[in-house]
Amino acid sequence: MSRSDAPPDPTGGTGTGTPAAAKAPHAKAPYAATSYAKASYARLASAKLAAGTVRVFLVAAALFWLLPALGLLLSSFLSPTDLNKGGWWQVLTAPSRLTAGNYERLLANDTITGSLLNTFAIAVPATLLVLVLGSFAGYAFAWLEFPGRDWLFLVVVGLLVVPVQVALIPVSELFGTIGLFETTAGVVLFHTAFGLPFAVFLLRNFFAQIPRELLEAARLDGAGELRLFARVVLPLGGPAIASLGIFQFLWVWNDMLVALVFADSASPPVTVALQQQVRQFGNNIDVLAPGAFLSMVIPLVVFFAFQRQFVSGVMAGAIK
Repeated sequence: MSRSDAPPDPTGGTGTGTPAAAKAPHAKAPYAATSYAKASYARLASAKLAAGTVRVFLVAAALFWLLPALGLLLSSFLSPTDLNKGGWWQVLTAPSRLTAGNYERLLANDTITGSLLNTFAIAVPATLLVLVLGSFAGYAFAWLEFPGRDWLFLVVVGLLVVPVQVALIPVSELFGTIGLFETTAGVVLFHTAFGLPFAVFLLRNFFAQIPRELLEAARLDGAGELRLFARVVLPLGGPAIASLGIFQFLWVWNDMLVALVFADSASPPVTVALQQQVRQFGNNIDVLAPGAFLSMVIPLVVFFAFQRQFVSGVMAGAIK
């Protein structure tokens, strides 16, 4: 029987012994590869478009957030006469109006320059006291066993909700009785007292994450509690302590209410000194704008100096 007379293949082939189903995948393979490549390219393009949209949105949000600060910065370089004529946007068409006269007058004021030193005298001790006392208390609440430890820690946590305003009058009477009212030491003690509850709460939770085996190994090597705290706990708690120091320093540096009540009016910190320079009539932008940026220089330096430790301390609780 000749090849042309062969009976039809029941599998759908051509009668030559090769099924059509066996040939189909080879015939469709180029089309499948092309479709897969197109789908991958579409997904990649969609992901890049989404990422680009998110970046544009974040940049726009950041610029919108910084717009008031930028306007205040430009206003600080405008003379009082130009400020009365219009807003800060006039420098966009007339940049020659920018001048450093406001900063020169502010720095020539002995009250302002002296207030910066007074602010240092308040912020640095208040920050160091909170760090030292908070570190000792946090370690004690985390790893030392003593009666009433948990209840005492709950009391410390409860102090977090006590507002500063509630304590102004009672503490003023107390400081007046013991001779600390209108003194730098009184302001430092007040900031230390209200900074300690948060410090103890933060550092206790951070120190409690230290592996117990590490502390037990140090005790087996003969380390006492003080040496254990100094050689093991403090190095591991560096990021949290640095973050706490930044928060405490910024809070004390920018405070005005406590300084206005407890500080000596003859040697005020920078926030109170700027308030004293405000005129009774007028917008006072030529005083407040340069004063605000002058008082922001030191906190920005402190933040950027400890930025890495700050980020590590913030992320410490997110990744175990």
